[in-house]
Amino acid sequence: MCRLFGLSSAPNRTHATFWLLDAPDSLSRQSHSDPDGTGLGYFADDGTPRVDKAPIAAYQDRAFAEDARQVQSATFLAHVRFASTGSLDARNTHPFQQDGRLFAHNGVIEGLERLDDHLGEDRSLVKGDTDSERFFALITRETRKRDGDVTAGIEHAAHWIARNLPVYALNLILISSDQLWALRYPETHELYVLERAAGGQHGTRHLDHSGSHGRMRVHSAALAAHPAVVVASERMDDNPRWRPLEPGELFHVGPDLRTDRRVILPDRPTHQLTLDDLRPDAAASQKAA
Repeated sequence: MCRLFGLSSAPNRTHATFWLLDAPDSLSRQSHSDPDGTGLGYFADDGTPRVDKAPIAAYQDRAFAEDARQVQSATFLAHVRFASTGSLDARNTHPFQQDGRLFAHNGVIEGLERLDDHLGEDRSLVKGDTDSERFFALITRETRKRDGDVTAGIEHAAHWIARNLPVYALNLILISSDQLWALRYPETHELYVLERAAGGQHGTRHLDHSGSHGRMRVHSAALAAHPAVVVASERMDDNPRWRPLEPGELFHVGPDLRTDRRVILPDRPTHQLTLDDLRPDAAASQKAA
């Protein structure tokens, strides 16, 4: 299953260190399949989006993902990919960039020819082969139609896909230079939120989160002194304040760390896919690690 991680410390810019693959031991490497790509998105001082990513197709790509990546931003987005659609190359590796925003997705959408027809000329936003980047293109198109309202763009895009295409999951994290959005839909995969006070539950500690099986680790000494909001595919420490998003819930973190949440998709998809409906490679990508 793809792993999503998003963090906002806005309006504060935070130094953070990411290990997209935290050098699993030999038993972990033998017992869990290797991922198909890793990526990290963040923003420069002037608000320019930056993406570091690579498919895991060779030793040097694994080394890229295991090396500590020290960056500074108010928002961050990290993704570990298990491919369901699209070849293993950089253009199909998350996060994707459109209109100065960054996006990553965990799930499967089918009926891509119909989605391409619906996108029309906006299909040009898509540089690769994935269902995820097409989903992002639809969000971007709907956001443009609504004068840059990303919340409305996500809602309209997700509603259209849920009504018209076969869906396994639409879990996503989308960031701008000072805001973050996350959607869980439907109940297929979990997505968790932590609204973390400065110093965490004990009030004195840096942030040091680690995902299961050594897939991803994040460290930030700065968050001993500043609050943050974290969204992740799993609980990444023992803080009791982690909570799962509800199925269909859209969660938004504003430029001042204020949060709002609303269930925008109360009903199941018109055509809900199961693992048995998926191609073997797509089904394998959606199983828990």
